[in-house]
Amino acid sequence: MLQKSENIELQIDAGNSSGLTESTPVVRSKAVVAREMGGETLIIPIRGHVGDLASIYSFNHTGSLIWKLLQQPSTPGELADRVAREYGVERNEIKGDVEKFVAEMKQAGLVE
Repeated sequence: MLQKSENIELQIDAGNSSGLTESTPVVRSKAVVAREMGGETLIIPIRGHVGDLASIYSFNHTGSLIWKLLQQPSTPGELADRVAREYGVERNEIKGDVEKFVAEMKQAGLVE
């Protein structure tokens, strides 16, 4: 769901040092700019009032849905519920993927 501009998928274990749990609320960082293009969402971190073009992230449809939901603080558990409803799957099928994606975004500084 989360890819850097070089199209290398970040591999971060959801059990990492991010401090996230299923009930930890997260929200979009104010230090990024997001744009939707061609069915994907592009995220550009802002560093020193300038876009860091070496660190552009691209989200697929599912990642874009989660990003949209993060306009408001949400927990990984709430996000998993919403994604499960959107795709008509059981929550347990996608819970781990959603938690991992949120942990990756936190590690990259895209959410706080």
